[in-house]
Amino acid sequence: MVHFGDIPKQYAKLKESEIVILPIPYDGTSTWIKGADKGPEAILEASANMELYDIETDSEVYQQGIFTAPPVTENSSPEKMVEAAYQAAKKYVDADKFLISLGGEHSVSYGPIRAYAEKYPDLTVLQLDAHTDLRNEYLGSKFNHACVMARTQELCPVVQVGIRSMDVEEKERVVPTKIFWAHEIHKSNDWMERAVGQLSENVYLTIDLDVFDPSIMPSTGTPEPGGMLWYKVLDFMRLVLMRTNIVGMDIVELCPNPDNKAPDFLAAKLLYKILSYKY
Repeated sequence: MVHFGDIPKQYAKLKESEIVILPIPYDGTSTWIKGADKGPEAILEASANMELYDIETDSEVYQQGIFTAPPVTENSSPEKMVEAAYQAAKKYVDADKFLISLGGEHSVSYGPIRAYAEKYPDLTVLQLDAHTDLRNEYLGSKFNHACVMARTQELCPVVQVGIRSMDVEEKERVVPTKIFWAHEIHKSNDWMERAVGQLSENVYLTIDLDVFDPSIMPSTGTPEPGGMLWYKVLDFMRLVLMRTNIVGMDIVELCPNPDNKAPDFLAAKLLYKILSYKY
């Protein structure tokens, strides 16, 4: 597996790096388009073809140091994967690294979120996603990808942005002041201030790539129409990073298509843009 960004080796060492990339290539509970286990490798491969200078911020954030960690390979069950991801994440969180986990399906997020929730008692999770993921249990597991935010709500508050699909049973777990529906946020940008107002000082960011419209992000397990576009997401990310302290994050649900590399590159570029805003 290549290092993120194919950066010079002196910036890719763990000890000197502010940032750690943790691949979690798990796709054990997805129910339609398979392939999210190939997502981390595709993002890393695409990142090697990305310019390391960011025009907007006039910066080269890789100079903060970006270490690409060995992947979490446990895949015997979602429960065991979650525990393995937690243990791997906790090591870097306790070492005060800025951890970015790469999925994999959305169930991989729970382990790192748990590690951060233990460290930051005031943590809020900011979820960008097409789906609420608030089922209590699905297909026999409480750690299914469709349940990840239900489990997260047991740890800390969750603010949900870009939602446009859910099952009726999930309505009871929706917090009306903390959800920003896709059909509403398309009308104006007023929602951004309200969403940031729901966040605490310390925030964990989880981005399911299906928050984007399938016109620019078709490579997901369930590509829902009516999603967000590139600059709208970046505008929101910029505001969030100005007002809060993003302590960790993940990007999940890329199902790479070998005939269309653009979505892989979008995911890699998104990660690098967020880092550029943060640092």
